[in-house]
Amino acid sequence: MLAQLSIRDIVLIDRLDLGFREGLSVLTGETGAGKSILLDGFALALGGRGDGSLVRHGESQGQVIAVFDLPLEHAARKLAQAQDIDTEGDLILRRVQHADGRTRAFINDQPVSVQILRMIGAAIVEIHGQHDDRALTDPAQHRALLDGFGGLESQAQAVAAASETLKRARQALQAQRLRVEAARKEADFLRHAVEELGKLAPRPGEEDELAATRQGMMQAEKVARDLIEAHEAVGGQGSAVPALAAVLRRLERRAGQAPELVDPSIAALTTAIVALEEAGEALSAAMRAAEYDPREQERVEERLFALRAAGRKYDVPVDGLSVLAATMASDLAALDESESSLGRLEAELAEAEAVFAGQAKALSEARKAAAARLDAAVKAELPPLKLERARFITRVESDEAARGPEGFDRVEFWVETNPGTRPGPMMKVASGGELSRFMLALKVVLAEQGSAPTLVFDEIDTGVGGAVADAIGERLARLAQRVQVISVTHAPQVAAKAGQHFLIAKSAAGEGEASRTVTGVTALADQARREEIARMLAGASITEEARAAAGRLLEAAGRRG
Repeated sequence: MLAQLSIRDIVLIDRLDLGFREGLSVLTGETGAGKSILLDGFALALGGRGDGSLVRHGESQGQVIAVFDLPLEHAARKLAQAQDIDTEGDLILRRVQHADGRTRAFINDQPVSVQILRMIGAAIVEIHGQHDDRALTDPAQHRALLDGFGGLESQAQAVAAASETLKRARQALQAQRLRVEAARKEADFLRHAVEELGKLAPRPGEEDELAATRQGMMQAEKVARDLIEAHEAVGGQGSAVPALAAVLRRLERRAGQAPELVDPSIAALTTAIVALEEAGEALSAAMRAAEYDPREQERVEERLFALRAAGRKYDVPVDGLSVLAATMASDLAALDESESSLGRLEAELAEAEAVFAGQAKALSEARKAAAARLDAAVKAELPPLKLERARFITRVESDEAARGPEGFDRVEFWVETNPGTRPGPMMKVASGGELSRFMLALKVVLAEQGSAPTLVFDEIDTGVGGAVADAIGERLARLAQRVQVISVTHAPQVAAKAGQHFLIAKSAAGEGEASRTVTGVTALADQARREEIARMLAGASITEEARAAAGRLLEAAGRRG
C-alpha cells in the first residue's frame, strides 16, 4: 500500500507530506483546488510522462516521492530485485522533474530508467478515471482478467506449454526439411566423392611418408653411379690391394734381415690394406642400399600424385582427405536417415498439433463459460450504479487458425449502454461517466484477480448523485476491504464512507509582491470532516440542515462499516 506521498515544488504545491492508511481514503475540495495537480504529481512518481511545466514557477526542479509498504513476495519487489535494487524495507519511488524538461528516476535511491520506474509503478498502483486508457480498458489485458476470474490460469499455462511444444516441433520439422533438401541437391556429388575417396583410402601422414620415400629414391639414383666407381677403384680390377699385398709379402720375407727398417713399413702397409678392404665393404653395403626397383618409385609417385590431386579437387590438405571422407560418408548416411526421420518429425508435429488443439479448445470452452459468469456478476452490480438498462458483454472470439501461446481466443470487454443500441468495445461506446461506473463494477467483481495493492479512482462519481453516488461509495468501501483505495470525489456519499479524509484547498502565501497561491492538503477528522461533507452537500453556504445530513451520512457509513 501507499504509506507516504511527498511532493516538492510541483505546480502550485510548495511542500506537501501525506501519510496514508489501509482501506478507503478520499480527497475532496472545491473545483480548481488542485486535486488534479496532486494526482499528476503522484503519476510522475509512478513513471508518468514528465513535463517541465510541472515545476513550480521560479524553481529549477520539483520532486515527488512515493513510499510503499509491500509484502516481501510482492511482484514489484521481484521486478526491482531483477534490476539489482536493494528491496529491504519500504519500496521508495522518487522522480525529479527539472524545469528544462529533463527527469531523473530512482528506486530506493538507486538511479533507474523511466521505463523501469513505470513497470514497477504499474505493479503497485492502478489509476482509474473517466479518461483512463489503461488497466481495465486495455483489451490486451482482458483475456488474462477473464482467465483469472474463471480460475483458468493452470489451463492457460498448459496451453502456453503446448504452444511452445508445437512451435519447437514445427521448427524441428522445417529445419530437417531444409537439411534434407540441401542434402538431396548434393547427393550425387556425395556418392561420387565417397566412392572415390573410399577407393583412394587416404591415411593421415601418408603424404609425408611418400614424399620422403620418393626423395630418397631420387637421391639414391644420383649417388649410385659414384658408389660403383668408388667401389671399382677400391675393390675392382684397378684396386691397389693386390699390389700392396704382394709388396707386403716380400717385405715380410726380409723382416728378419733388417727388422728396424722393414717392420714400420709392414705395419703401415697392413693398415692401408685393412682400410681399403673396409672401404670396399662399406661401398658394397652402400651400393646394396642404393639399389631400388624403378617400378616401386613409379608406384610411390603415382600414389603421391593421386593424393595431391584429390586434395586440390576437394580443396582440402592431403592430410584432411581422410577426415573429409568420413564426413561425407556420415552426411550420406545422414541423408538416408533424414529421409526416414521426416516421417517421425511429421508424426510428432501432428501429435503436438492435436494436443494443442485439444487443450486450446477446452480452454476456449471454459473461457466462454467464465465469460457468462462474469457477465452475470457485473450485471448484478450495474442497477445500483444507474446502469440498469445497460449490458456488459465479455466477447470471446475464437479463430482456430490464429493459434498462439494464449490459445485461439480473442477476449474483449464490450458494453451496450441502452437496449436497442449497437454494443461495442467498452472504451469506445461508454461515455465518461458510464465508463467509470462500468470500470468500478468490473473492478469490484475482479478485485481478487491480481489487483494492484493500491487503486486510485479519479472523480468516477462525476455527474451522479443520490443513490448512485451512495452505490459507488459502497463499492469503493467493499474494494477497500481487500486493497487500499484512494478516491478523488465530489460526492458526499462517497466521502462519508472513507476511513481517511483529506481536504485539498488553495491559499495565499507571502505578502505583497512575494504573495503567491499554493495548494495544501489537510487531514480531516471528526468535526472538520463533518463540516466538509456538509459543504459538499450544501455548497458555499453551509446550513444546519446540511450539517445534520452530513452527520446522518457519517453515522450510516459507520453502522455499515
